[in-house]
Amino acid sequence: MPELSRFEGMIIRMLFSDTGQHSKPHIHVECAEYQASVAIDGEILAGSLPKKKILLLQAWMILHEDELYQAWNNAVQNKVFDRIAPLR
Repeated sequence: MPELSRFEGMIIRMLFSDTGQHSKPHIHVECAEYQASVAIDGEILAGSLPKKKILLLQAWMILHEDELYQAWNNAVQNKVFDRIAPLR
């Protein structure tokens, strides 16, 4: 699963051709023992994250919304996508 970004102990990834389980454009997040699938609009689709991490992730997603949708469009077509800057 290619990595999009990494910050505040979270690893954010996106799968190629990942339209089967969740129909919304989304990312996969790992943070310590937590894992979640999160739609680019911020909705938690599966799994869970601590509240503070969710808020940081959602802030990052707002800042990088266009890049996330571009990465998603590439990923569903099995095209390489660029990494996205971490939250600073």
